[in-house]
Amino acid sequence: MIIKGEMLLRRMTNKDYYLMVKWLNDPNVLEFYEETPLCLDDVIIKFGPRVEGKHYVTPFIVEYINEPIGYMQYYKITNTDNNLYGYSQVENIFGIDQFIGEQYLWGRGLGKSMIVMMLDYICKKNISRVVLEVKSSNYRAIHCYKKCGFKKVKTLDNELSLMEWNKQ
Repeated sequence: MIIKGEMLLRRMTNKDYYLMVKWLNDPNVLEFYEETPLCLDDVIIKFGPRVEGKHYVTPFIVEYINEPIGYMQYYKITNTDNNLYGYSQVENIFGIDQFIGEQYLWGRGLGKSMIVMMLDYICKKNISRVVLEVKSSNYRAIHCYKKCGFKKVKTLDNELSLMEWNKQ
């Protein structure tokens, strides 16, 4: 668990599958989060191994004032992604993904808070940098990531950019 003020990042459990179904069927969330709508069975298939610790991705539910509001995950970048992104195989690079699933909370600075909390947490893992992919049209997210210290380092395709945060 990671706590700061009124925000909590807690490990996702199987009790959170219905939240993911709700959020991953909201067209406004899916517009920017790289997913297709998922039914409960699909959510269990995808997130079950992560919840059980049998997958390289570590999932979290974000709570604000004791209410679940979003999802975050972190993971060590694979050698395949290191090659795609142009990084050395010896670097210890982590990736993060996140979204706020409750639209009424968009634009209130909560994204920055949750990302900073996650960066503080994963910095204890002897990382050299953290990366994320973002749709180039997701101006609100890009603005948030820049406030957190991320910089655009590469265009991956017509829709995605790679942003990087360095530990220094």
